[in-house]
Amino acid sequence: MAYLSPKPLSPLEAGYLAGLIDGEGTITLSRRNLNKHRALVITISSTELSILKYVQAITGVGKITNKRITKANHTPSFTYQVANRQALYILKQIADYLRSYKADRARLALIEYPRLTPRNGRYSPLQLQERTQFIEKFLGIRPKPLG
Repeated sequence: MAYLSPKPLSPLEAGYLAGLIDGEGTITLSRRNLNKHRALVITISSTELSILKYVQAITGVGKITNKRITKANHTPSFTYQVANRQALYILKQIADYLRSYKADRARLALIEYPRLTPRNGRYSPLQLQERTQFIEKFLGIRPKPLG
């Protein structure tokens, strides 16, 4: 399967996408399974499938999945997800528009993630140590408590 590059976003699209991520999304480092290294992932969850389809259309990448409904009275909801280098390229375009703690995560990922994530998946001992420190610092960036 060919690797798709995300589309360039207009300033309006970048601002809208950043607002969605600030409000309904996540920027995190996630494991697909226990044996894999954490990957950069952007997700947006919504009950409005049309919004997520719009995000997919303007970025040209990502996938939309159904979230499991746990109770009969819950509204069906969906999640848009994009990972790794595609997520990094999107962050480059929206970082200046983010307003929550996610802006700090985006800036850190843009600086450190490419250097600490070799494309061939082979890590030197030093890279593994630095990557572990990066992950701890990244995941330590959380919303500020109220008060």
